[in-house]
Amino acid sequence: MTRNWTPRSWREKPVRHMPEDYPDPRALARVEDELSRLPPLVFAAETRRLTTALGQVSQGKAFLLQGGDCAESFKEFTADNIRDTFRLILQMAVVLTFAGGRPVVKVGRIAGQFAKPRTSAVETIGGVTLPAYRGDIINGMDFEPAERTPDPKRLIKAYHQSSATLNLLRSYAQGGYGDLCNLHRWTLDFVAGTPLGERYRRLADQIFESLCFMSALHVHPEQQSPPVPVDLFTSHEALLLNFEEAMTRVDPSSGEWFDASAHMLWIGERTRQLDGGHVEFMRGIQNPIGLKCGPTMEPDDLLRLIDILNPKAIPGKLTLIGRFGADKAAECLPRLMAATRRDGRPVVWSSDPMHGNTQKAGNGYKTRPFDRILSEVKTFTQVAAAEGVHPGGLHLEMTGQNVTECLGGARAVTEDDLSSRYHTHCDPRLNADQALQLAFMVAEKLHARRAPQARAA
Repeated sequence: MTRNWTPRSWREKPVRHMPEDYPDPRALARVEDELSRLPPLVFAAETRRLTTALGQVSQGKAFLLQGGDCAESFKEFTADNIRDTFRLILQMAVVLTFAGGRPVVKVGRIAGQFAKPRTSAVETIGGVTLPAYRGDIINGMDFEPAERTPDPKRLIKAYHQSSATLNLLRSYAQGGYGDLCNLHRWTLDFVAGTPLGERYRRLADQIFESLCFMSALHVHPEQQSPPVPVDLFTSHEALLLNFEEAMTRVDPSSGEWFDASAHMLWIGERTRQLDGGHVEFMRGIQNPIGLKCGPTMEPDDLLRLIDILNPKAIPGKLTLIGRFGADKAAECLPRLMAATRRDGRPVVWSSDPMHGNTQKAGNGYKTRPFDRILSEVKTFTQVAAAEGVHPGGLHLEMTGQNVTECLGGARAVTEDDLSSRYHTHCDPRLNADQALQLAFMVAEKLHARRAPQARAA
């Protein structure tokens, strides 16, 4: 049991980026009590399985792919959207697994990624000032007083949407939707339809040959094999600590506390204060934890956070997610990686090339250039190689939909294209083609690293 910790001890610490303007605190307290009595969304055994898998990543024996929506919404909640994101994650995982020769741990930003920190607590349009939109779990996007007022009932709605999303994901994962041959066929559609298709065809053909070999191993190919289950874990930023507290449960088999809202939670760049409520809450749960590391992170502070968040040095417990921006990664990342290498405790290093590369297009749309995203990923792999650290994963905001939110990519999205299918409720996401293209590019890097190792063996 964590010393001097309870699920509500965070309330004694300063907290940032949580709404303080609920009009009826008693209604909020009733909702929190109701949440505490609802069934868990995930289970301790599943969460331990993810910790074990991430432990393999920390040892350089696996790779982490974490991706999904910037912020889930009530309006865009459809089975098609969930299916397409699930399919995209698995497609990317197949490409990365084959090229890297290592299993890929698949974690979605899904079934709970509703709340977002905001730079300003208010927004002013046409001389009218209202609370900023903080995600559907808190308030509405429409710029009117009733919508922008925080509503505790939204916490319950977010819980039920997360539950329904998890049910659908489990159905897909257990029912054969992730069949390798189907995934590869969809990937071939991308290869055939993109201007860079020839560049990726060789790798795609090698994957196909491997699948044919695996199929030939069946003694009786006419017999239908049962569907092979797929592990897809869930994650979100632990921003609303009252929600996380209400979803925290004691595991009867161990007496340990688990946050049952998701398998993995992370602390954002703006809420990782050593003396803050978010770090206080996260130090007491047994879930795997992510920690965003940006340009202001100092090596000494990072090591102190490791002391707090993973005092027992459990492999897979802590994932460090770098989000520096393409122009700052080469300057900031080496000293942090060097500090963790010298420290010696197991961590997973992952790259978030999205958040540091946001900019305003000439037409006013918030966007992210694909070239800058790719540049930060390249820097991440180069620095990791130089520092003797395993480049353990990717953390992406992406969607399986054909949106036009990030500039560039093989089917180049231009500034003029942004307005045609700009659907995000918060930050711009890679569309399915851009995300899969990034997977192929990372696969080329992993394959190049793997070849000398194979020759040495």
